[in-house]
Amino acid sequence: MAEESFQERTEQATGKRRDDARNKGQVARSMDLNSAFMLMFGLLLLLFTGGAMVTGLADMLREFFARASRFHADMEGLRQLIIDVMLRLLVILGPVVGGLAVVGLASGYAQVGPLWTFEPMKPSFGKMNPLNGIKKIIVSRRTLVELAKNVLKASVVGIVAYVALEGIMSETVTLMDGDASTILSFMARAALGVGFKTGLAFLALAVLDYFYQRFEHERNLKMTKEAVKEENKELEGDPIMKGRIRGIQRRLAYRRMMHDVPKADVVVTNPTHLAVALKYESSTMSAPRVVAKGAGLIAERIKTIAREHHVPVIEDKPLARTLFKSVDVGDEVPEKLFQAVAQVLAYIYRLRTLSPSATMN
Repeated sequence: MAEESFQERTEQATGKRRDDARNKGQVARSMDLNSAFMLMFGLLLLLFTGGAMVTGLADMLREFFARASRFHADMEGLRQLIIDVMLRLLVILGPVVGGLAVVGLASGYAQVGPLWTFEPMKPSFGKMNPLNGIKKIIVSRRTLVELAKNVLKASVVGIVAYVALEGIMSETVTLMDGDASTILSFMARAALGVGFKTGLAFLALAVLDYFYQRFEHERNLKMTKEAVKEENKELEGDPIMKGRIRGIQRRLAYRRMMHDVPKADVVVTNPTHLAVALKYESSTMSAPRVVAKGAGLIAERIKTIAREHHVPVIEDKPLARTLFKSVDVGDEVPEKLFQAVAQVLAYIYRLRTLSPSATMN
């Protein structure tokens, strides 16, 4: 395991590693993208509903000021005032807050899909160790990347905001003779204009950050060749043990075949390389069945056992080759070979009728 820690992680992550990482909350996600979508959505809400919100807040203030003379400065009056303010603010600002929450959730869902885990919230003593934190700050590659990203974001957004403000500075001269409503309207339009421009710049950076997070996530998920081998052993079993199991299965299948050869009606041969044993019982089988087959030494063993138990052995090269290639042990003969197999079986039945102890070699 010590050698594995020095191996380069060059292999793509397996499905199990991806699932384990996802269950731990380790997914490719950009918080900047969530923030950018919420910022743009909030600006759009202000653009289309800002006037209504300002009017609602103004009406609320006028109403409360009008009620000031009737306000009772006691605990009951204060409680009622707080409840009224909260309800009015909920009606005025509730759609904005609710809309931002929905956008944030939708953005997170679009990035990582359905994910519900408390694993990142579990306490970890490694995270509490101040030495680990200092080590991450000093030598962490991710810390340096995050620092570079923050500097880039601040620079780009700052430049865009400066250019946007510089473009509207010339218009401020016309406000010298304007009234309060004109000045406030201009300030609102200017703030939205600067906000949209900086928001778009921030959104572009957030999209780049999302792709970087995906790249970094895939990089962190990569595995060493040794780790892939170990995982395959866990999922599929030790190759040595699997080989032993396959060997045992082959031996059991061989014994079962040889045990069924004496029960066969006929053995069709190649004549020297292949042997296929067939059996047919009209009461239990819808078609003749292959009970044993083999090539080389196994074919010789099948023929030897057949002769010892007086099972006819017939040479038919085309039929033997076709049966050997197309029919597995235990399977019935396909319909296209019915006629050829029926002719062989009919010949054997006639032979038995003439001489019950006869055997074809």
